[in-house]
Amino acid sequence: MKGKRVIAGILLAGILAVTLTGCKNTDNGKKETEKPVITLGSDNYPPYNYLNEDGVPTGIDVELATEAFKRMGYQVEVVQINWEKKKELVESGEIDCIMGCFSMEGRLDDYRWAGPYIASRQVAAVNENSDIYKLSDLEGKNLAVQSTTKPQGIFLKRTDERIPKLGNLISLGHRELIYTFLGKGYVDAVGAHEESVIQYMKDYDTSFRILEEPLMVVGIGVAFAKDDDRGICEQMNQMLEDMRQDGTSLKIIEKYLDNPEKYLEVDDLGY
Repeated sequence: MKGKRVIAGILLAGILAVTLTGCKNTDNGKKETEKPVITLGSDNYPPYNYLNEDGVPTGIDVELATEAFKRMGYQVEVVQINWEKKKELVESGEIDCIMGCFSMEGRLDDYRWAGPYIASRQVAAVNENSDIYKLSDLEGKNLAVQSTTKPQGIFLKRTDERIPKLGNLISLGHRELIYTFLGKGYVDAVGAHEESVIQYMKDYDTSFRILEEPLMVVGIGVAFAKDDDRGICEQMNQMLEDMRQDGTSLKIIEKYLDNPEKYLEVDDLGY
């Protein structure tokens, strides 16, 4: 009888040990996955943010954000947003920040910024057989832009004397549409980030000619709500600078763009 009690005691101890071990592993698993989530809003804008063949967000900004926030102790959820409503989305708290090849120029007072972390040329592009070769040749012509982007503001405000008066400025909701309009001859030119034009030509095996003189050289940043006082923006700003200095940003950018070094020349942008 005594022997049976001993055996039962050993079995019970073994069961408890397995149970406790299982609980411990589960708790560790939770701790590893329960990092606070940062919701990053962007639109489809290759090569900065787009869905790969498996429907997973990827691109320059997705990789930079994932690494930066990981170093800060966060995990990132990238969500596709209506780009025209980005400001109200970040101000309402529906998203934590905006990161999608987002120009800081002219918007410094609208948001709290981390960056610039990339330098980008805003350019005009035309069909290869076009007789437009310089910005002044755009006088009286029709040009398409994605709505609420920097090129729209450049041509609407015309604060730079180099920017001519257009015949018509056509603002479209989606990036791909501006290139469709250009390819079909509905417009004479488009205005966009140089990287966007290059990526579109690669993706769709088509050729446009980018005018040599840029519309503007701008800094790309991460935008938080103006009243966001959590300190995340300031941490992100430092982390992106650390990544630029330690070579991480260069390794990411060179996966997507040729001559990646030029995109990291942000020190003289004046922000």
